[in-house]
Amino acid sequence: MEMENQMESQKRRGKSNDNLISDRTGALGCVGWTIVILSGLFTFLLFPLTIWFCFRIVQEYERAVIFRVGRIKDRKPKGPGVFFILPCTDSFVKVDLRTVSFDIPPQEILTKDSVTVSVDGVVYFRVSDPIASVANVSNADFSTRLLAQTTLRNVLGTKNLAELLSDREGIAHSMQSNLDEATDHWGIKVERVEIKDVKLPHQLQRAMAAEAEAAREARAKVIAAEGEMNASRALKEASLVIAESPSALQLRYLQTLNTIASEKNSTIIFPLPMDVMSHFMRK
Repeated sequence: MEMENQMESQKRRGKSNDNLISDRTGALGCVGWTIVILSGLFTFLLFPLTIWFCFRIVQEYERAVIFRVGRIKDRKPKGPGVFFILPCTDSFVKVDLRTVSFDIPPQEILTKDSVTVSVDGVVYFRVSDPIASVANVSNADFSTRLLAQTTLRNVLGTKNLAELLSDREGIAHSMQSNLDEATDHWGIKVERVEIKDVKLPHQLQRAMAAEAEAAREARAKVIAAEGEMNASRALKEASLVIAESPSALQLRYLQTLNTIASEKNSTIIFPLPMDVMSHFMRK
């Protein structure tokens, strides 16, 4: 359903743009055609000289929107290559179709949980409809830059600090869809939006660092306590095994002596069995 709604909205916007263009490419009228005919005669009579004013060249990545007596000449822009204009009645505007990138200046934004942060980003866009970018907005590039700043504020104002730090990709997609929808009738296609950096106040950074340090210390204490508990259980099981066989304790004594002797110590501590001490204590 969402895809169908998007397709229908795109069709409606396309039809509205076509209607605007068709209105602008209407008949020139009697006065307009008179001026065009006079300009054609003037160009023909002075053909060797006017040839340099009649032919224009646009690059592969450019398109030319031609105005004849103030009206857009055709539904499609001219180019790339060579095209013909009348010197006196025609004028044209070059439109660059390459992808343009610009940085969104750092914006002081108050998040949903009342935290002030500074956020900046980058936007990539291109001109998809040269005629609409010239006829529907005075400066498509500047208007897109201003709209990106306000959209960044509006989108991030509905997010918590945790969402802002963890869901940058989702925020970028939301900004891209909002910008693309708003600039569609300007003939602008927003290709990509990225959040570059999120700057937090120093006091908030210290508070978050202290919170993270306290959480790490708490986890370390829990892990150490679990290790002590597991070690005590292992010692208990080992004591039960040794209690079942007295000779196992003697072997353990010998292993301890062997370990001490391998280190070449001058002092050797010989463990005395507790049952021998208990025999003397009874007497």
